[in-house]
Amino acid sequence: MLEIKNICASLAENEQTQILKDLSITFETGKVHAIMGPNGSGKSTLTKVVAGHEDYDVTSGQILLDGVDIEERNIEERATDGLFIGFQYPVEVPGVNNAEFLRLAYNAKRAAQDQEELSMDDFMPLLREKMAEVKMDEVFLDRELNSGFSGGQKKRNEILQMFVLEPALAILDETDSGLDIDALRIVAEGINTYRSPERTIVLITHYQRLLDLVQPDAVHVLAKGRIIASGGPELALKLEESGYDDLLAETFGTEG
Repeated sequence: MLEIKNICASLAENEQTQILKDLSITFETGKVHAIMGPNGSGKSTLTKVVAGHEDYDVTSGQILLDGVDIEERNIEERATDGLFIGFQYPVEVPGVNNAEFLRLAYNAKRAAQDQEELSMDDFMPLLREKMAEVKMDEVFLDRELNSGFSGGQKKRNEILQMFVLEPALAILDETDSGLDIDALRIVAEGINTYRSPERTIVLITHYQRLLDLVQPDAVHVLAKGRIIASGGPELALKLEESGYDDLLAETFGTEG
């Protein structure tokens, strides 16, 4: 379970401008949560703050993962703690073999758990099993990491990383961005397959089309750096029909 308590955060280079403002939210284990909100509301900032990105400073509040404050832990430590972040634009890394990258990431997690690292020969059966689960062609084993991949292939590769690493908490930031309907269905199938009572999934999205395929247990609206509404799947449907204007006006008045 992830608990965010009264977090205030800003860019490290400009601490005078707060992006997250006394934000509090709890993501329960075993549930899929969706975060929606207007552009510039702080959704991607929240993702990066939880990940421990060095470009952001948390000036107050707590981030608790299973009751443990992770604020002083770096990005790598949070990852081995069981946190996975899927970013809107996966990075291309020419020269880095996709299969080798996944093996190194998997072994980093094993090392943190005092387990023996796997050789490529030992790792490949696991990797092939996970590729089958996300319906990914094995031709991508020998490709460079995300290099020359289409948008859909990058997102599917990211879902593959999630399956290999098996994080307890996965935050997927606009994983539906730039996907055609076929790629979206495949990614959604992967997310639905990954759901379990022991895992928490957070989907950050602008669009109902992803939530039609991955029905969330809870929907939260983030605006002007804080959570202004929470509800069930019906909240997303309401936003799809009427937009954010009424909710913003109700919360912030005429300045919303």
